[in-house]
Amino acid sequence: MIALFLAGSFLIALLLGIVMIPNILLVSYRKRLFDLPDPRKVHTCPVPRLGGISFLPAIVIAFALIMGFRILHGMPIENLPLSRTLYEFLFYIVGAMLLYLTGVQDDLIGVGYRRKFLVQILAALLLVGCGDWIRSLGGLFGIYDLPAWLGIPLTVFLVVYITNAINLIDGIDGLASGLSIIAFFAFGCMFIRLQWWMYAFICLATIGVLLPFFYYNV
Repeated sequence: MIALFLAGSFLIALLLGIVMIPNILLVSYRKRLFDLPDPRKVHTCPVPRLGGISFLPAIVIAFALIMGFRILHGMPIENLPLSRTLYEFLFYIVGAMLLYLTGVQDDLIGVGYRRKFLVQILAALLLVGCGDWIRSLGGLFGIYDLPAWLGIPLTVFLVVYITNAINLIDGIDGLASGLSIIAFFAFGCMFIRLQWWMYAFICLATIGVLLPFFYYNV
């Protein structure tokens, strides 16, 4: 049964991406919303913007449907306390929505780097605010347990760092989405092995919506 849910999260997001992305591109062409060439980008012709606005809706819809079906079938949500899981994902959604709305505004009219950094830091603080931060380096550099005063700022720094790293490599068509597919596949495999099903569903849903985006992007 769990394999069916895993496949479902991937296929729902994939179908949503296949339906949504061409329509978003059509709007971009009709409204002349293009990403113009500049020294940081490889493309020499204007390309449509807004393709990325399909990501969050597709992921949330796929994840919510799969989790709803699991609850209806009486299957446990996760090997975590329900109360903690609930507020954890509420904080996640708020942070993701802040980044999403900022990204949409940036595609439409542009957003200054100061405001981008502020929103990214706020989203990272929401992540650590629900108790999720790096507590151990697993022996990297001989370091295992990390105190909160070190783990929290390190987590915020890495969230902002990775967010901007993905944004910067987006200048090459297919690079950001391709690397993200590889990363989410790796994380998805680890979560499946650990039986952390909710996180596995999110990874597979993300891969599902990224694949049609990668196709149109490349």
